[in-house]
Amino acid sequence: MNEIIIIGLGASDLDQLPLGIYKKLKAAEHLYVRTEQHPVLQELKKEGLTWASFDAIYEKNEQFEGVYEEIVETLLQLANEYPIMYAVPGHPLVAEQTVQLLIEAEKQGKVKICIEGGQSFLDPIFGALRIDPIEGFQLLDGTSLKRDTIQMNSHVLIGQVYDAFSASEVKLTLMEKYPDEYEVTIVTAAGSTKEKLTKVPLFELDRVMELDNLTTLYVPPIREQEDRLKEWQTLRQIVADLRGPNGCPWDKEQTHSTLKKFAVEEVYELLQAIEEEDDHHIVEELGDVLLQVFLHAQIGEDNGYFSLEDILQSVSDKMIRRHPHVFGDVIANDSEEVLRNWQQIKSEEKKEVIGSLLDGEMRSDSSLLTSFNYQKKVAKVGFDWPDVTGAWEKFEEELDEWKIELKDGTSDAQVDELGDVLFTIVNLARFYGLSPEQAIIQANEKFKRRFQFIESSVKKGKGDFALYHLDELDDFWKEAKKLER
Repeated sequence: MNEIIIIGLGASDLDQLPLGIYKKLKAAEHLYVRTEQHPVLQELKKEGLTWASFDAIYEKNEQFEGVYEEIVETLLQLANEYPIMYAVPGHPLVAEQTVQLLIEAEKQGKVKICIEGGQSFLDPIFGALRIDPIEGFQLLDGTSLKRDTIQMNSHVLIGQVYDAFSASEVKLTLMEKYPDEYEVTIVTAAGSTKEKLTKVPLFELDRVMELDNLTTLYVPPIREQEDRLKEWQTLRQIVADLRGPNGCPWDKEQTHSTLKKFAVEEVYELLQAIEEEDDHHIVEELGDVLLQVFLHAQIGEDNGYFSLEDILQSVSDKMIRRHPHVFGDVIANDSEEVLRNWQQIKSEEKKEVIGSLLDGEMRSDSSLLTSFNYQKKVAKVGFDWPDVTGAWEKFEEELDEWKIELKDGTSDAQVDELGDVLFTIVNLARFYGLSPEQAIIQANEKFKRRFQFIESSVKKGKGDFALYHLDELDDFWKEAKKLER
């Protein structure tokens, strides 16, 4: 098995190349370079150095992954014949995917490699930009840039921006978090005699960016919290500050129990926004719901019981565990199979739990939802009507019993029978796949909307409810119904 010696060409021109690397390059019998578009190679070419490059592979592949894989496959085949030297820009272990693939091949016993030095592009870039990396920096790949990996309070360096398309993709990804006018710097040939820093507003990036192997994009950190409102950690810090020593007296007093009613209110307001199909309102209400989550997480952390990380781990673990058709090898062809798998996994998880089947199903802020949960739970073990006919018969039976109690029964008995009627209505809703909670929300909203129309009609008319008969008010109600249709 022959050896592949991997050489780093450094970040700029021949003057910065270590003497030892220079001598190895000059003595190489079989030299291959990832790309010959590098100033060191252009200068050594004048000294008679020859090599074979892989630039042609770039031209025939649409994806960089294919380029890197083909280069490495070719190198492995060549190494079967004779020892070779492989030269890459910068340092072999900094932002060089082909080297990482060769390291993996070595672990599999396919080749033996030796990695020589070479100045990475980081040192000259830090010098050119006058930044200290200890303040926090990220080195990201422009060909696979993801919004969620970007930390706005760090120095962000983005390499591998090879063409107009990748520059455009990088720009669009950054604009999901940064202002369109945010100033970024295009760094070209840092540390060389051709070093150039070009500052541009973010939205113009792909129009002016010079594209070559020696180009890196620098995005400076945003220090002010008010300008980093699109990051999760900003909201977390805001909530921590609200409950901190110098925070808000009201927020510091809150507990899990005192916040319960607000959680319910915020969810109802979100449902209303969804019903209105108002995206702006939905965003606002989702933010309010999210705030409740962060507040409870901060309370848990303040009390030393749990943190936001525990919540994230819990829900992420559950989603992975209950979606084996996505994260495992289980096959689910439709939603019904997904739900069956979900319930089976959920049942397996709760087998060791000792107690009633109904434990954990009560919702203290919604009796309707509690009824719905109870009935759904017992139905899974066979305590249910075979079809909706039985549910309708039970409803009529309970309705008759309530009417009897209304005639001669006590107040407690009347309330008890009314509860049975409502319980059977919830059961009917379950059979038809309807949400009783959503139904009553819509009924309340509908009543409010129609009565407000009556109020408006009274004001425009005689001005006082006392001046109207019930039949006249009912006419306004009917008119409101017609307008809604």
